[in-house]
Amino acid sequence: MKVRPLTIEGAFEVTPVQHRDSRGTFLEWYRFDALAAAVGHPLDLAQANLSTSARDVVRGIHFADLPPGQAKYVTCVAGAVLDVVVDIRVGSPTFGAWEAVPLDDDDRRAVYLAEGLGHGFCALTEGATVAYLCSSTYRPGHEHGINPLDPALGVAWPAAAPVLSTKDAEAPTLAEARAAGLLPRYPGRSRPSK
Repeated sequence: MKVRPLTIEGAFEVTPVQHRDSRGTFLEWYRFDALAAAVGHPLDLAQANLSTSARDVVRGIHFADLPPGQAKYVTCVAGAVLDVVVDIRVGSPTFGAWEAVPLDDDDRRAVYLAEGLGHGFCALTEGATVAYLCSSTYRPGHEHGINPLDPALGVAWPAAAPVLSTKDAEAPTLAEARAAGLLPRYPGRSRPSK
């Protein structure tokens, strides 16, 4: 397993070793020890999620309150998505920057993102199925979003007409979320005051 840091601190691309033969493929898509060695701490698992999306669906950009936040380990088990990590941590040297990693059922890459980072993806195929391992459980009222079409972020979603949930379409821009005091601080212990 190869773990490579992305340009946003706390985000990593994970490429597994695949063993293929006439029967099919076997791989370790998550290794506790390999990830912990690369990121410097273990990923405590508290919840696993699975989503299936139609082509051109954009989900995100989502994040959770700090503390405790929610680290995620994300892979695409069927189809393909463009996975996007956004640095929403006020005071970070890469605040407002984003990085995209293609995830699919061929290369079987995964993305790890630390607590305090924003996450979203765009389905590139029909029935794109994404699995997430999460460090904390869903906490209503402590989960937030940034509008994925915020022009100030300028995420290059690969969809001519992105399909959004009502919640994501009505989410604030990064500037609005910052002004409302919703964003985590860098390195991230609590939300900044207004």
